[in-house]
Amino acid sequence: MTMKQRMEQKLQAEFAPQLLEIIDESEQHRGHGGYREGGETHFRIVMRSDRLVGMSRVARQRAVMACVKAELEERVHALALDVSAPAPAAEQGEQAG
Repeated sequence: MTMKQRMEQKLQAEFAPQLLEIIDESEQHRGHGGYREGGETHFRIVMRSDRLVGMSRVARQRAVMACVKAELEERVHALALDVSAPAPAAEQGEQAG
């Protein structure tokens, strides 16, 4: 199982997100610290989950980092996070227009 698959499985189980994107950005970091041949070292996670409602930005990030702690300790060198609760329906309507 790849790092991406492992993280996806854990995040799905922990947060039941409405949106989850895990993007392997490793090739963009070739030659930089932490890069390994074969990739799976630098990821971006975009996630929207009701389970993050009421949490501060720092608390949301800590919760995600705790969820994928094993992957961070094993191979993942860098993790960029865009995690939040879904926008309320009224806000989504305003954004669409």
